[in-house]
Amino acid sequence: MADTLVIIPTYNEIDNLERIVGRLRQSVPEVDLLVVDDASPDGTGDLAERLAAADPHLTVLHRHAKDGLGRAYLAGFDVALSGGYQYVVEIDADGSHDPASLPAMLALARAGNDLVIGSRWVKGGAVANWPWVRQAISRAGNWYARVALRSSIRDITAGFRVYRASALRDLDLSAVSSQGYCFQVELAWQLERTGHRIAEHPITFVERATGRSKMHSGIVLEALVRVTIWGVTYAPIFSWPRRERR
Repeated sequence: MADTLVIIPTYNEIDNLERIVGRLRQSVPEVDLLVVDDASPDGTGDLAERLAAADPHLTVLHRHAKDGLGRAYLAGFDVALSGGYQYVVEIDADGSHDPASLPAMLALARAGNDLVIGSRWVKGGAVANWPWVRQAISRAGNWYARVALRSSIRDITAGFRVYRASALRDLDLSAVSSQGYCFQVELAWQLERTGHRIAEHPITFVERATGRSKMHSGIVLEALVRVTIWGVTYAPIFSWPRRERR
């Protein structure tokens, strides 16, 4: 059995799913893949089943409704932890994250890091095809989260990640209720403040070529409100450990 499960959450990604699966197979052919589909009305779930029929290392988890990125990943984590995987990967279905970065990120996890983040905002990281407004929002959001939470993570909102399964087991995942960017912030911050080792690996994030972004103002507002509450309530009493950098 593979020691790594890559979770691909989908909602209306029929134009992108087969492409990202193919790129993953080229870059990390030894891993297992799990598509978590939120009842996509465009047929993404049916396409995932056809891909699974041709690939014994790809499975599909169908959820009954669009219920948010955070809950999709939590459902995937449950599969990974109950299945005995050692490493769990988050990656977007839209092609924004290049699977070619995964071998290096997995190597960092196998070297002892509990969370490896594919980071846009460390030396060597970049974004492509983003308007300046989107870049400004991302940079500002990361800056605010770092200040409010006393975090040393440069790209705490990033969605391309490798977790050690043992680190996920250390968290109370049943208490996590955040969605979108805030889900990513919450898990990284929980690991950081409990002394887990975190590394950031530079990546180039490329804006999706097809389909519609799931980003909306509600996701940004949720992150702002929750990060502010966490910062006021918890952050002042913690002294952050030093962290591995890449």
